[in-house]
Amino acid sequence: MSVKSSPVVARPRRPTPVFVCRKCLKRVEDGREIRRALKSELKQRAKASGGKRPRVVMTSCFGICPKRAVVLASDSTLQRGEYLLLTDSEDIAGAVDILKPESAS
Repeated sequence: MSVKSSPVVARPRRPTPVFVCRKCLKRVEDGREIRRALKSELKQRAKASGGKRPRVVMTSCFGICPKRAVVLASDSTLQRGEYLLLTDSEDIAGAVDILKPESAS
């Protein structure tokens, strides 16, 4: 007779991650600037709210492959079946509002 064990649920201490397509980031001209601006904006918002910032996780291809944009996603956008296409590092603040709506409220 085998002993059944239940799965263990672990809750992270930081907010859910933001996913960025590594392939898109390499392909656009200002990919490094976009990544740096995204991390900076997430850090500033976390500092203002008194919490930790979400990790920025580089992923493999999402399969969307826009010509001059970077694909971003988070848990909230993936639940809605949405992806963000970011073309410029100046659009980061608006993108973070969409990626993390709970941090904006």
